[in-house]
Amino acid sequence: MLKNIAVFCGSSLHSPEKYDAVADHVGRALARQGRTLVYGSGSGGLMGKVAMGAQKEGGYVIAVNVEVFRDYPYTLKTDEYYVIDTMQNRKVTMMQKSDACIALPGGIGTLDELTEVCCANQIGLARLPFGILNTDGYYDGLLAQLRRAVEDRFMSPEDLAGIQVASDIETLLQKLDEAAQEKP
Repeated sequence: MLKNIAVFCGSSLHSPEKYDAVADHVGRALARQGRTLVYGSGSGGLMGKVAMGAQKEGGYVIAVNVEVFRDYPYTLKTDEYYVIDTMQNRKVTMMQKSDACIALPGGIGTLDELTEVCCANQIGLARLPFGILNTDGYYDGLLAQLRRAVEDRFMSPEDLAGIQVASDIETLLQKLDEAAQEKP
């Protein structure tokens, strides 16, 4: 079983409420399965919901903040807390502290994070199982674009197949565990 799971997701306070319960459930599911949450340290939006969900179930939470947000009042008390110099190094640190990464709905920052992991895996800088929680078809457009990238040979079919996709967290975690066992 993959132990440390990085979760990338939106921190906006204005996202639709339909994603709140999903984010809370993700945090709770990680904790119930004895997994550690690695996340971007915010208390707002889906980011906060995931962390608070994990904490409500007694889960272990690692927060990775960035220097520019050090003094913001939007952080939670966590089991481990790191402040990193740049957003780029924050992503690297989150990946280093994780056995796998998943993306929930989010904005441009989340898209940046998920493409960073995919690219690092593609060029061999990382070997992290990666998954997309495709809640309410949120990532259907991105997945269509990635299939187009394969069709036009900008991306290999193997790289696309390495991205696990599910609409519920339990299935996604199972797929990630299975993918990790298949990797040499």
